[in-house]
Amino acid sequence: MSIDAEKIKALRDEPLDWRYKALPTGVTGTVAGFLADGPVLADFGTPLLTLDDTAIEHNITLMARWAAEAGVTLMPHGKTTMAPELWRRQLEAGAWGITLANLPQLRVARAFGVSRVMLAAALLDPAGLAWIRRELEEDPGFHFLCWVDSVRSVEIMDAALRGTRRPVDVCLELGAPGGRTGVRGAAEAVAVADAVRAAPSLRLAGLAGYEGSYGHDASPASLAAVRRYLEGLAGLFGRLAFETGEPILTAGGSAYFDQVVDVLGGLPARLVLRSGAYVIHDDGFYREISPFRTGVPFRPAMHGWARVISRPEPGLALLDAGKRDLPFDEGLPEPQYARGKGELEGARVTAVMDQHTYLAVDPACDLACGDVVRMGLSHPCTAMDKWDLVPLVDGDAVVGLLRTFF
Repeated sequence: MSIDAEKIKALRDEPLDWRYKALPTGVTGTVAGFLADGPVLADFGTPLLTLDDTAIEHNITLMARWAAEAGVTLMPHGKTTMAPELWRRQLEAGAWGITLANLPQLRVARAFGVSRVMLAAALLDPAGLAWIRRELEEDPGFHFLCWVDSVRSVEIMDAALRGTRRPVDVCLELGAPGGRTGVRGAAEAVAVADAVRAAPSLRLAGLAGYEGSYGHDASPASLAAVRRYLEGLAGLFGRLAFETGEPILTAGGSAYFDQVVDVLGGLPARLVLRSGAYVIHDDGFYREISPFRTGVPFRPAMHGWARVISRPEPGLALLDAGKRDLPFDEGLPEPQYARGKGELEGARVTAVMDQHTYLAVDPACDLACGDVVRMGLSHPCTAMDKWDLVPLVDGDAVVGLLRTFF
């Protein structure tokens, strides 16, 4: 599947100025011009988020190889990064398309010419449905798929799309008690599937689910809960009559995709994984739960950088990054080292406020005001949305400026 290479290339011509908080003070010109001057990490101020370009390439290659060897299709979740340049790299590595979570994200994908998109949700906004109808009718090369989980959602979609020349492909979504969206039982699922088949503007193309709602770690209890849900998904698949010769069966975030393949891999369907966080990985939640914890692992690509602005007590340092700069919902940042001083043994972040990070240190630690600290971060989805321009680094060299569209 494709993405518009010229529009990706045009990002290098974007003008740079004060609107991008990641940039050093006084930067002007274009992305291409700035990179041509050979910037280095020390040129940038704090707070800052960076991405390791080598780690990203490793992660994309590793996941693409694993999916190919497992015989499954990869449609990585683009909402993790909202960075078309990274989507391009994933597509070039063999991804079948890009998954997204809502209408604004879908509009970004279409603006960059992504030709196959899965919307991992129901699309019920009448204006959005009218727009997607136009996109499908005007671009024969555009392939779109979304989800439904109720007869009412089928009715809303069909009413808005009635008369379309290209029926919209939908996947029935299965949920479970305590989960997110999705029908809660087989009888309801069959009723929704019947409604889809009866709707002239829709086509039942597959079955969807999200196993990540049923486990939040790698404990035996979580793994067993995930497996039970996937087995229910497999059982429902055999009860449905799809309107396509190759139905889609889709599940798989970045935590349990190995179980998805183990349970669902033998069914007569195109098994589509939607993993997204793997491209950046982390030093927290995904490090502890990824199926690749052993063997050849994913590499954490994102780091936060913050400067010591106060040492008010012997065992305390205050850093100039906060909740508006760094993720904190799946674990606090992990201090790794201070630039020019080495590892911060025993240091730990105790709290993150709006604009400050509390760093507990050994009272004898020589960390001083002005020192710059690198931190490992947890949860790429809530790191990237805080930055509209992210430096790509190779060691100390800044080799790219990644544009995001949240």
